[in-house]
Amino acid sequence: MKSGDSTTIEVAEPSSSSKGKSTTVLVAAPKATKMKKGLAIFDFVLRLGAIIAALAAAATMGTSDESLPFFTQFFQFEASYDDMPTFQFFLIAMALVSGYLVLSLPISIVTIVRPHASGLKLLLIIMDTVALTLATSAAAAAAAIVYLAHNGNASSNWLAICNQFTDFCQNVSGAVVAAFVSVAVFIFLILLSALAIRKH
Repeated sequence: MKSGDSTTIEVAEPSSSSKGKSTTVLVAAPKATKMKKGLAIFDFVLRLGAIIAALAAAATMGTSDESLPFFTQFFQFEASYDDMPTFQFFLIAMALVSGYLVLSLPISIVTIVRPHASGLKLLLIIMDTVALTLATSAAAAAAAIVYLAHNGNASSNWLAICNQFTDFCQNVSGAVVAAFVSVAVFIFLILLSALAIRKH
């Protein structure tokens, strides 16, 4: 029997034929169940928030494109996310994270209906950790490129482009911020699942 799920009470039978015998009565612990269900509901809400953040990051990066109003006969000044492999990786990674979060919603709903299903919570912890790693790597790599776009690097002759491509830089910066928001939510999700398993 799991601790916190029920309480065992020994009740003596009053009849003379069963003198000296006792009956075991199980009394459920509703507080523990309500707490586990509350944690599961909070998990579901956090997943919805993570979906919004991850989708916003992917969509913003995917629509980051700006062309300057002046151009030469042979060259047009344009900046787009697909000009840089790092931003392409960011878009793919955040799209995968968004897809995983959507697929994890049914599992989260099951944990609300069955708050004692520790196996499903363990599965969510493992998959959330993988998604957290992917989102963190994508956000960190894109953040490094965004920093160079804003400040440049004289040692490597990398020129700052954000003075010219202001809209492009604002979009990619917003995408990186949204990605880090999803990373923070993932950390809370993992801690929440670990707490729910510990309550078992």
